Amino acid sequence: MTASRRIDVILLLVAAVWGSSYLAAKVATSAAPVLVVIFLRYGLAAAACVALIGLRSGTSVCTREEGRVGAVLGATQAAVLVLETYGVAHTSAANAGLIISLTIVITPLMDVSGRNRRLPPTFFAAAAVCVLGVCLLMSATGLHAPRIGDILMLAAALVRAAHVALLGRLTGGRSIRPLQLTTVQTLVGAALFGVAATAQLPTIAHIDLRTWGVLIYLALFCSVFAFLAQTWAVQRTSASRASLLLGTEPVWAVAAGIFLGGEHLTAIAAVGAVLVIAGAFWGQSIERVHRVAAAEKIACPKTLRTTL
Repeated sequence: MTASRRIDVILLLVAAVWGSSYLAAKVATSAAPVLVVIFLRYGLAAAACVALIGLRSGTSVCTREEGRVGAVLGATQAAVLVLETYGVAHTSAANAGLIISLTIVITPLMDVSGRNRRLPPTFFAAAAVCVLGVCLLMSATGLHAPRIGDILMLAAALVRAAHVALLGRLTGGRSIRPLQLTTVQTLVGAALFGVAATAQLPTIAHIDLRTWGVLIYLALFCSVFAFLAQTWAVQRTSASRASLLLGTEPVWAVAAGIFLGGEHLTAIAAVGAVLVIAGAFWGQSIERVHRVAAAEKIACPKTLRTTL
């Protein structure tokens, strides 16, 4: 397997884990307040990251640069979770899924690196196929007029796109270690939600073992693994390409609902799932060709100057 394909597989695994997180979060929030669930998710993830650093002898906690970048990315990631959680609570699943999928289109516009500043029109056509797929995937629950939840989900899509683009811009080409960066992000999130959930923290005593199991899954897989893998992958590819592959998240969410939650997949939703996957792979292929061509174009003048 080539390095490029390995990155794609890692990003698809992140999308699958995040897709399953909807069902897991639904179970957790049925037993505890939303802010408490998010706080425990971040707290357990932070503890796991600190433990991993402790197990790696000779590894420093974090550098000053990792601390600064982690603080910024931790704040943007926390903002995404808050907006998504409260947005879904005030709109339909159809509208929420459609609006948040706009991240796929918004991210390339925010990814201002030279190699992606002039993406070909076919890239946006692929992104449009993804959006259409998500629309069909979520359409079974019906659409309604815009309201506060839709506005919050639009804000979540904007912040998530900014987070992915910022992740690529702040970590690309720098000696920033994914584990240390993830540790800072989770510590920032735990601190922010710890303060926000102060009044509801006593409810932790009433959480049962099943819910704790779900919280541990959310922390270790949906936070630690996903954040580490996302950072590692974005450092080695572009934010636009990462966004397209992560855009398959709704498909994995449907799969988790069917096989684990007992939900049913309609024919329209099946067509939508196929479109999302096809659009994502089409788009990442276009972006890869464009990026390689741009790199060769930059390298050619240098080669000519050297020969002359």
